Amino acid sequence: MALKPNSPDGRTRSWVQIFIVFGLCCFFYILGAWQRSGFGKGDSIALEITKHGADCNIIPSLNFETHHAGEVGNVGESEKIKSFQPCPPRYVDYTPCQDQKRAMTFPRDNMIYRERHCPREEEKLHCLVPAPTGYVTPFPWPKSRDYVPYANAPYKALTVEKAIQNWIQYEGNVFRFPGGGTQFPQGADKYIDQLAAVIPITNGTVRTALDTGCGVASWGAYLWSRNVLTMSFAPRDSHEAQVQFALERGVPAVIGVLGTIKMPYPSRAFDMAHCSRCLIPWGANDGMYLKEVDRVLRPGGYWVLSGPPINWRNNYKAWQRPKEELEEEQQKIEDVAKLLCWEKKHEKGEIAIWQKRVNDESCRGREDDSQAKFCKAEEANDVWYKKMDVCVTPYPDVSSSGEVAGGELKPFPERLFAVPPRIASGSVPGISVETYEEDNNIWKKHVNAYKKINRLIDSGRYRNILDMNAGLGGFAAALNSPKLWVMNVMPTIAEKDTLGVIYERGLIGIYHDW
Repeated sequence: MALKPNSPDGRTRSWVQIFIVFGLCCFFYILGAWQRSGFGKGDSIALEITKHGADCNIIPSLNFETHHAGEVGNVGESEKIKSFQPCPPRYVDYTPCQDQKRAMTFPRDNMIYRERHCPREEEKLHCLVPAPTGYVTPFPWPKSRDYVPYANAPYKALTVEKAIQNWIQYEGNVFRFPGGGTQFPQGADKYIDQLAAVIPITNGTVRTALDTGCGVASWGAYLWSRNVLTMSFAPRDSHEAQVQFALERGVPAVIGVLGTIKMPYPSRAFDMAHCSRCLIPWGANDGMYLKEVDRVLRPGGYWVLSGPPINWRNNYKAWQRPKEELEEEQQKIEDVAKLLCWEKKHEKGEIAIWQKRVNDESCRGREDDSQAKFCKAEEANDVWYKKMDVCVTPYPDVSSSGEVAGGELKPFPERLFAVPPRIASGSVPGISVETYEEDNNIWKKHVNAYKKINRLIDSGRYRNILDMNAGLGGFAAALNSPKLWVMNVMPTIAEKDTLGVIYERGLIGIYHDW
């Protein structure tokens, strides 16, 4: 396979600035965003540790046999280490499961051609995908939010196509991101202020957010300063490198699309979901996409839709679309939201906000609705390469009308180390409260040790971090900092699915089959 420090979809350079490989003694592998300008201090530390990796006496008190199962065999000194050569330069933008030539061979219906289509075994590359010529160390956060070196993502098309919307501007040898978007050309901050007048964004109630069709992820970038961690996704399409730009900025993002396959997130994961002119046909296919958002939206969570068709009566001329078409489009959305038992909290200008009920006690009538087909509860987290269905994901049972289905969460940051409801309720077999607390203590010790070995970990030098086998999220929780973020990957072959626990801690992650 092609090796590239990138998104779990395997496809973007800046996705990972640090790999910390657990269970292999005390090795650090620090990729440093493919510096061409030479080793930095952190890189030299990593190289030194790699050279002396067999000597685990650096921190002799650590036990690396934690939640990462599996055995690591002893490698004999005489055994030759396999090395990988760079791929040819034409593969600089190669994204294995998002190859454009392969994509165009698939149907365009329901965005099938924009979904993941991985190469056959004989087509896989066994080389290292190269960085662009002149690639340099990204700017540290928060400067990276606003500036990206041109050499790191040399694509100017968006500076022209989205010029009046303030997505991105080219200035000398850098791109500047003013914070604008199609729906908020005056800046994401002012737009978020509008949302915060309805949604409790500032008090820790809303911690995890999902941005569908994110562009260059400015919404998520500006939510960071309000302590909201956003999972942004957009397809690999004509807006070249939009996810690449997001990651170069240090903003969580993956290549993804709402097509026919379920999103790679657990049920009840996000406190808020958002679509700003994301061009997703929410009312189509019997509301299948809205039902998928409902699956991943936490009870009591919010869904924001801005742009067409909201307030079509006042905007149809500006949008240059027939008012009858827009009226029908909004009515379909309203009908699906009613079926899902969402409560409309706000509609003003081009913004509408719905809130998901905390349980289904007030929604009992929909069980008699012929359109309310319910999914099997046990399949709510069975999502990897599974087709979306037009069914409604049922709420967990509650014992009273005021109880939050699935359990109430603490506000963030208290949420980070509080016992997650899925563990407190015994929903994760083999994981007790004691196991969870012990895991936290172990990872705090590990992270303290890592910081002694590499003092640049929490300095701003490393921004995008990937835990390839995240367990209960203890590593990310112990590393929590405004200077970095961790993508927690739950391997689809893991014995225990704990990604829902990770989200209940106020962290983000994704299912992936390495």
